[in-house]
Amino acid sequence: MIIDARSLSNNQTIDSDVCIVGAGVAGITLARECAGEEFQVCLLESGGLEPDKVTQSLYWGENIGHPYYPLDTARARFFGGTSHYWTIALGDNRLGVRLRPLDEIDFEEREWVPYSGWPFGRSHLDPFYERAQSICQIGPFTYNVEDWEDPVKTPRLPFVNDRVKTTIFQFGSRDLFFSEYRDEITRADNITTYLHANVVEVEATETAQTVTRLRVACLQGNKFWVSAKLFILAVGGIETPRLLLLSNNVQSAGLGNQNDLVGRFFMEHPHLWSGIYVPSDLNISTALYKVHTVNKVPVMGKLTVAEEVLRREKLLNYCVSIHPKLRYQSSASKGVDSFKVLRSAICRGDMPDDFSKHLGNVITDIEGIAINAYRKVRRKFDSEFKRSLKIEIFRLNHMTEQVPNPNSRVTLTGERDALGQNRIQLDWQLSPIDVRSIIRAQEIIDEELRRAGLGRLHIELHDETPPPDLHGGWHHMGTTRMHVDPKKGVVNENCRVHGISNLFIAGSSVFPTGGYANPVLTTVALVIRMADHIKKLMI
Repeated sequence: MIIDARSLSNNQTIDSDVCIVGAGVAGITLARECAGEEFQVCLLESGGLEPDKVTQSLYWGENIGHPYYPLDTARARFFGGTSHYWTIALGDNRLGVRLRPLDEIDFEEREWVPYSGWPFGRSHLDPFYERAQSICQIGPFTYNVEDWEDPVKTPRLPFVNDRVKTTIFQFGSRDLFFSEYRDEITRADNITTYLHANVVEVEATETAQTVTRLRVACLQGNKFWVSAKLFILAVGGIETPRLLLLSNNVQSAGLGNQNDLVGRFFMEHPHLWSGIYVPSDLNISTALYKVHTVNKVPVMGKLTVAEEVLRREKLLNYCVSIHPKLRYQSSASKGVDSFKVLRSAICRGDMPDDFSKHLGNVITDIEGIAINAYRKVRRKFDSEFKRSLKIEIFRLNHMTEQVPNPNSRVTLTGERDALGQNRIQLDWQLSPIDVRSIIRAQEIIDEELRRAGLGRLHIELHDETPPPDLHGGWHHMGTTRMHVDPKKGVVNENCRVHGISNLFIAGSSVFPTGGYANPVLTTVALVIRMADHIKKLMI
């Protein structure tokens, strides 16, 4: 059943057994796992079934750290959540999201990665990952490249050793959660969904050991309460800490924040377009490295650095996709011409009067210069190349791990939203190792491409300072991190808030580290695990 909360009486109290806040991927998965159980579930969603600007404006906030998206654009505040923003083209007019579990190394405590280590290893989560595959309606739980490549049509790049590997991503459909699963939840007799219901405070007992009820407000003015035995916050890596910090009547620093950890360790997956892959042979197949279908499952290969290399060189986890960029049929370009002018001038020992113009041409056409140099070498060896004078190069799109940083954080500001709640301030901070790992990973890939005769990389990034165009993937992680020690984490190994008996958090905000994989599949796996735990508690 779905109810418009704006129709409820003012100050009405709704009683339930389990209350889930947020109908995004995490909240919908949890509600669906509880469908048909003996206990009653109340699912609260801030928005409706369609987007509206006023509700979306509740996400407005201030960015004061590394440049980031306007906060009201990084999440969708209506039923289905940010699954509405999954927009990768899968063919046949379908849109979706890339999916992959975290790697084994991502769960480990690594001495070169401060604050790393999960309460359990990858093998513990594998059974839940396998169930998550089914929920996301993707292929079998295998990401070994040999299970997805066709040695003839889509072979992996043939490196001569294992320093660089090909990894596989599967892709899921964008409308699964907000369409098919919405219908399932609506039909469940034990689940009631309330739309336009904004939780503005989590109330607890005087000792803050038990949550008693939630205060909920509608933008149209009416307010109501929800009481339950168990409460689960599933509103994302920014709104979850915001709600805990706002709930400060009993604990002045906010619920669960006795060790000043709520909102800290904000992590993203640094994304960066940088670098060029220049193949050595026009016949090298890169078909595996674009989105294609295998046994009706959309998949894509990416390049990664082997775990043993990450350990030896003390790097963060890393992957890169390659994307066709240019086809050159002529060597003529402003950049190439200006490069020749500057080179001749340097050889003569002087500089042209229009030096700055030529330098600008060189900088903006570095790809053309790289291709021109490549063409000169290839002309010596490949008669077919002489006839075609055509080459395809590839831009690199990096998606990498960020080291946990306590100074990268979410805090409250004095500005208030339409519900009178303090807005958010995000200070996204990166560390030198975040960029250094990207540079070194490219160097390793370049070494192995050359060793295998597959071409080379033109590496554009050399400074460890995060470039302004380094951005995130809307992957908000770490702000209510998981750890068995309450001095090191907000939630325990079961995602229950330390010190509070009946308050849980679902979503990627509990990730201690984030690897490079999109957090969706791991979020779904953790929620399935939480659902099993909650069902036992409700017996």
